Amino acid sequence: MEAVAAGGDWWTRSVANGQPKERHSAKDLLREIAEATHQCGDPGMQYDTTINRWHTSKATARINASNPCSEYMFLDDSACNLASLNLMKFVGPDGKFDVEAFRHACDTVTLAQEIIVDSASYPTEKIAKNSHDYRPLGLGYANLGALLMSMGIPYDSPEGRDWAGAITAVMCGQAYLTSARIAEAIGPCVGYEANEESFLDVILMHGKAVSGIDSKRIPEDLYLAAAECWGDAYKLGESAGFRNAQTTVLAPTGTIGFMMDCDTTGIEPDLALVKYKKLVGGGIIKIVNNTVPQALIKLGYSPEQVELIVSHIDATGTIEGAPGLKDEDLAVFDCSFRPQNGKRSIHYMGHVKMMAAVQPFISGAISKTINMPEECTVEDVMDAYMESWRLGLKAVAIYRDGSKRAQPLSSSTGKGEKKSVVAAAAVAPVTVEKVVYRPIRRKLPDERQSVTHKFSIGGHEGYITVGLYEDGTPGEVFISMAKEGSTISGLMDSFATSISYALQYGVPLKFFVDKFSHVRFEPSGWTGNQQVPYAKSIMDYIFRWMGIKFLGPDYAVTEAGDAMVLRPTEPQPQQALPFGQVSDAPLCSECGGLMTRNGSCYKCENCGGTSGCS
Repeated sequence: MEAVAAGGDWWTRSVANGQPKERHSAKDLLREIAEATHQCGDPGMQYDTTINRWHTSKATARINASNPCSEYMFLDDSACNLASLNLMKFVGPDGKFDVEAFRHACDTVTLAQEIIVDSASYPTEKIAKNSHDYRPLGLGYANLGALLMSMGIPYDSPEGRDWAGAITAVMCGQAYLTSARIAEAIGPCVGYEANEESFLDVILMHGKAVSGIDSKRIPEDLYLAAAECWGDAYKLGESAGFRNAQTTVLAPTGTIGFMMDCDTTGIEPDLALVKYKKLVGGGIIKIVNNTVPQALIKLGYSPEQVELIVSHIDATGTIEGAPGLKDEDLAVFDCSFRPQNGKRSIHYMGHVKMMAAVQPFISGAISKTINMPEECTVEDVMDAYMESWRLGLKAVAIYRDGSKRAQPLSSSTGKGEKKSVVAAAAVAPVTVEKVVYRPIRRKLPDERQSVTHKFSIGGHEGYITVGLYEDGTPGEVFISMAKEGSTISGLMDSFATSISYALQYGVPLKFFVDKFSHVRFEPSGWTGNQQVPYAKSIMDYIFRWMGIKFLGPDYAVTEAGDAMVLRPTEPQPQQALPFGQVSDAPLCSECGGLMTRNGSCYKCENCGGTSGCS
């Protein structure tokens, strides 16, 4: 369905054939939208009149729409770069919010974003032109929910809303003050002159909204900073203009919130005190909100009480019923979703009121979802939409719990309705314990025994040094050949290091002997070692020697293809024959290949050479 406004009347038309259908009143249309929301969840509602009343560039064009998340609202074919501050980073060791540090951060980031405007690339020429002419910015924050909880302030409370409003007022006021300072230095944006009146009107509206904050519920320095920012921004902007048509939005900060180690995203409260994260390899882990202990300490609980309460949350998934917790403190820990074993959650109007508290101090809008319980009615959804408009929001999105077939989390209905298998699984995930086997490195002692062996292969000399554990087994290998810095020296050093680590992580030496014995490549040749008279390669020599040296006298040198096999403990039938057992056929003097018996002598299958008698 497509909603169209004209002359105060509303109607809907089918987009299937483009023909106008039934004419509706605004209330009828609102009910249709509410019914769609109740059934499917999460369509956004934008309030056109409110959006354009707070528009700084009215003389250029009206605002028609927003980005999909609804926080960026400005001229068509324009773009905005976003940045968000982690509010918890401005809480000092004394638990107080550092207003001056926050103002300084807003000032710095606003300047950085302004610089980026000219350094960024844009998909079309028109978007690039509007972005350069009006230079909209998108400074915002994350972790508001965690900040309020850490201070022992309920999210859904007048005090919580005053804190949020004041912090947002400081952020936006400081951003516009910085914008005016930049304009004073290098000039306002191109689009300012034609829109000067609407610019100053909107700045004045922002500044007047500060009086709606109750100064008695927040620290004095925070309130004074909010008032000062807007007063200074208007005064300087009146003479110098503004460099940026917009400065702030409240984005969802979903991804960057994780990167900044935030417990909560954007303006949202925590979804739940206990959340479940799926593991890539299967199973899930349970995560308890990290702000809870800090909040409990702020509320006056002892470390012992905190430990008991956190253990209760970990075991039950809810703080309700925790030992020693006062009833009056429960509201501090209310979250968006009702826990499986609890009854409390933030009322959906608490979300709407929080958005209304900060909207007057945002250039754009707020990306936030109003979480409504599964048992809410269509009338409840209509009421949320209407109240959002009355309170001055620019946009709102509503999600009714359970309205989608599959969802990562769900709240209980409290009415005993039958829940889907997917939703039930999301509410009560089963913790799967997986045994993960990890290799353990067995390091050699700092002072260890070693064996050094000199070898020569076809005139190429080298040294093998094998470091030993206390039990005499090899734990590291060093191979020195040729000159330092040469290619072959570097390769042998790297190869020896990898073999050393493998031995220390438990790879049996026999595996390497089986794998690398009789590998053929140059250099190869006679060695002068009676146990390994001819080496087909450096690797062949090293591992055949190590096999003989460390795998014991019972390790056979009899060849079966390319694999080495253990000599049997019982006599072989061939030992009863009149001629002696040959443990290893001789190597061809011409090519070094392994010869095979030919009568009483040997023949090379590779080059045709013989041992001289056949």
